[in-house]
Amino acid sequence: MSRRAALLLLIAATGATVQAQPVQRRLTTIDAIRQFPGYFHLQNVLLRGEFSDQAKTLSLRSHDAELRVVLDAGVSAARGPAEVRGHVVDVGRLSQDDPRLGGFDQGRDRERWPRPGEELFLRVTSVTDAQVAATPSIRAITLEPWKYDGQTITLTGNFRGRNLFGDLPASPAMSKYDFVIRGAEGALWITGLRPRGRGFELAIDRRVDSDRWIEVTGKVTRGKGLVMVEGTTISLTKAPAVQGPPAEADSSAAPKLPVDVVFSSPREGDTDARPAETVRIQFSRGLDEKSLADRTRVTVLGSTAGPKAHKAVYDGGSRSIAISFPEPLEPLSTVKVEILEGVTGFDGAPVTPWSVTFSVGG
Repeated sequence: MSRRAALLLLIAATGATVQAQPVQRRLTTIDAIRQFPGYFHLQNVLLRGEFSDQAKTLSLRSHDAELRVVLDAGVSAARGPAEVRGHVVDVGRLSQDDPRLGGFDQGRDRERWPRPGEELFLRVTSVTDAQVAATPSIRAITLEPWKYDGQTITLTGNFRGRNLFGDLPASPAMSKYDFVIRGAEGALWITGLRPRGRGFELAIDRRVDSDRWIEVTGKVTRGKGLVMVEGTTISLTKAPAVQGPPAEADSSAAPKLPVDVVFSSPREGDTDARPAETVRIQFSRGLDEKSLADRTRVTVLGSTAGPKAHKAVYDGGSRSIAISFPEPLEPLSTVKVEILEGVTGFDGAPVTPWSVTFSVGG
């Protein structure tokens, strides 16, 4: 497989992006948490399910998935369907002596510490009885999508572009016009429908239209932890009078893990870059797009001309930056691309400074 084909496959399978502070609680499912543990690690979440206590291990079960839970002091497990609030812990992303693992059974014998994504649990901060939704809504579909699978529904939500605010962990990559809508609580993808109609066309790659509210009709689908609506019609509408609860503080009360670069093209040491090369850099989590301003640098090693002019464009759907150049790179030159200190993730975590050095072919 070629280097560029590998990049396209990786980008198609991933996504997520920009979210301002304070932290918003994410409505989701156990299946989504297991599919995207890096995205949900230390994030505040709201789930629906029923508690199960087998072999002295307390779990939350929902549809066909299960997740280990640890109750905070003063919190009790409910009987029957419940709404459960807490934050997700990916054990493999923490060290064995991390205080955030308190209450989690670390005493059993282990041949090795789990890798990221292998062992998860939910630290529960509150439990309430689950109320039956009277009509389909973004909130209800986000929490229990299997109940609406295949149904044609009409939803009202805030237009969020191509996941420009990091509301969801990945892109379904169904089409170039996939976009996110968010309700008073919860968010989901709209696929198969361009966000335009009589007298309007919404920009999916910029925040300029993020104050618009839309009404969408389509069929509910789901796959690989994502909830989608295959849209058929769209129209503009007014924002609801009540827009839901305010954003919540981060209950983990702990510093976020740094955001790292997980892939680049060209790669370190490559010698066959094209003069018209576009450098693509993908991150482990979504970024705060505003923090990128003036924090990318390109230099040609051995040149006295100073940093090379370039344009860096962030794509929230793939968590990646595309760096292009107004003038082609010089053949046989050696180029260094840097992500400087000060870039942050959508959750406020720092991005680890990074660089790649490659050479342009003859």
